[in-house]
Amino acid sequence: MPVSILRYRTKTPAPRAKIMLEQNMFTFLLDGEKTVHFAGTQVTVQPHQFVLLAAGNCLMSEKIAAENADYHSILILFSNDVLTDFFDKHTTWLGTTTKQSDHRPFLRFDKDAFLSGFVHSLDCMLTADKSLHPELQKIKLEELFLYLAIHYPGQLEQIRHMNYATNDDLVIRQAITSHMDSNITVEELAFLCNMSLSTFKRKFARIYGNSPNKWLLEKRMERAAKMLRHDHRKASEIYYELGYENLSSFIQSFKQLYGVTPRQYQMNA
Repeated sequence: MPVSILRYRTKTPAPRAKIMLEQNMFTFLLDGEKTVHFAGTQVTVQPHQFVLLAAGNCLMSEKIAAENADYHSILILFSNDVLTDFFDKHTTWLGTTTKQSDHRPFLRFDKDAFLSGFVHSLDCMLTADKSLHPELQKIKLEELFLYLAIHYPGQLEQIRHMNYATNDDLVIRQAITSHMDSNITVEELAFLCNMSLSTFKRKFARIYGNSPNKWLLEKRMERAAKMLRHDHRKASEIYYELGYENLSSFIQSFKQLYGVTPRQYQMNA
């Protein structure tokens, strides 16, 4: 379908899932928190906000606001053809497109009174878990687009440029730069770059002259050594900041590269 409006509610939101968005998607949060990782950037969305995600690969994490609470959102998915038809239909007052250099795979908005009412009206219509009539879904999306065009003209102009192509080398460099200090895996980086694992590793090695795992380990441990030596911080204070889930894994990685534990390294510095 060119437009789909869905209600998503669960007590067990996804901790981090690989998502292949075949359509663009508005996400309106009612309860919970969402973080979306792209190859070159990431965005976190709170209940007072909503976000438009461009079609493509991403990693999506969802959190509930409190124990025993639900994760609750309204999703509006639409094709590029729907977006093109909207701009063609309203060209006389929206104007023609202009070339922009600031391409991002998402746009984040703050809800105002109207938008809060808009999403709650959708939630009410979907409460019975019945899908909306296709024509009504189109009308509700156009209503949203028209409101954004009037009140957020700059952001609406950016929507025209959200889907773009770039070269593989740039995508890989952006992915590495953005996720240097996260606990993201090489497999997930390859997914974000829309490449097979073998293709990602081959192209990474050509760019950086090393395997992704070794390169990331060296860069993270170089930063760790600086924090330990110059900033006099403890390993227990920095491991999470460097993308490690626990202290023991960080100590093991540090010892693998430097041959000593972080504490021994500090004492010998």
